[in-house]
Amino acid sequence: MSKEFSPGFFFRNPHIQTFLGRSKFRLREEEALRRASAPVILDGGNGVRLLGYHSRQPGSDSRGLITLIHGWEGSADSTYILSTASYFFQRGFDIFRLNLRDHGESHHLNEGLFHGALLPETFRAMQQIARLRRGGHVYIIGFSLGGNYALRLALKHNRQESIPSLSHVFAVSPALDPYKATLAIDQGLAIYRRYFLKKWKRSLRKKEILFPDRYNFRSMMKIRTCMELTEAIMPYYPDFNDCRQYFNHYTLTDKTFADLSISTTIMISQDDPVVPIEDFHALRYQQNLYLSIQQHGGHCGFIDMPGFSCWYERKIYDTIILDSPLANHFPAVMQ
Repeated sequence: MSKEFSPGFFFRNPHIQTFLGRSKFRLREEEALRRASAPVILDGGNGVRLLGYHSRQPGSDSRGLITLIHGWEGSADSTYILSTASYFFQRGFDIFRLNLRDHGESHHLNEGLFHGALLPETFRAMQQIARLRRGGHVYIIGFSLGGNYALRLALKHNRQESIPSLSHVFAVSPALDPYKATLAIDQGLAIYRRYFLKKWKRSLRKKEILFPDRYNFRSMMKIRTCMELTEAIMPYYPDFNDCRQYFNHYTLTDKTFADLSISTTIMISQDDPVVPIEDFHALRYQQNLYLSIQQHGGHCGFIDMPGFSCWYERKIYDTIILDSPLANHFPAVMQ
C-alpha cells in the first residue's frame, strides 16, 4: 500500500504542487487511452445532453469502470484527468471521462448555461455510464468542483435511486463550500483569479456566439473577480434569488453526510490554496466516509518529484485493489 504523501523539501510549496498537478510532463502513457477513446453523448433528461469519452480495454476483460469528473473550467482532456485515466487504463480498467455541461467541446449541446447545482443531469448521465461496465465494479473519481459533484452523486445514490454496481467514490481536493472557495480564488494569488476568470469568460463567449438571441455577456467581460462575475450572471439562473442561495444549494457540511450509503473517500491537503481546510476539520466520523488530510499537496497536486508520479493515483488504486477493511486504508481523519 502507498505511504502518506511526503514530497521533497523543494517541492512542498502548495503553489508548486498545484502547478505540477497540471504539468504536461505528467502525460506519458495517454496515447493508448486516446486511441481507445470513443465519444459518447449521454441523456441528462429534459433534453440535456452531456459529452464524454469511453475507453475500453482490448478484448473482453476489464477490472472495472472508472469515471473521472474534472474541476471547474477543466474538461475531459485536462492534464490531471488524462494522467489519472491513463494510470488506471494501463492497469486494466475501462475509463469514462465525463464533461460537465459547457465544458470541453460541449457548449453547443445545450442552450442552458452550466452552474454548480446541476446534479440531476449528472446523476442520470452517471447511471448510463455505469451500464457500460463489462466487469468488476464502478468507481467515481472527482477533482475540485468535480469532487463536489462526486460527493453529491454518492449522497444521492441509494436504494430508491442508484448508480448500478457503484462501489466507491473518491474526491480529490473537493470544494465543500463553493462560496468560500470562490473567495479564496479571489483573495489568493492573482494568478488563480486570472486563470479562472480567463477560462470562464472564454466559455461564456462561446455560449454567446452559439446562442446570440439568448445571451449577451459583453458587459461582464471587464469584471475582475470571480465573485463579481457570479453575482452578475445570476439573472441567467432564475432558480436562485441570489448567489448565496445558489452557493448554498451545493454546499456540503458535516450533517450532509449522515445518510451516506456508499464508501466515499476524500483526499485533501492542509495547504490547499483554493479549498479552505477548516471545512474538513469540521467533519466528524461517519459511516462510509473516509477522510485523508495530508500536510502537503496543494490543490489537486500530490506530485512526487523527480518523476511526476502521483500519490493519489496510487492511493486510490490501493484502496480499490486491496481486499481488506477500508478503515485500515483511510482512518476517519488522518492528519
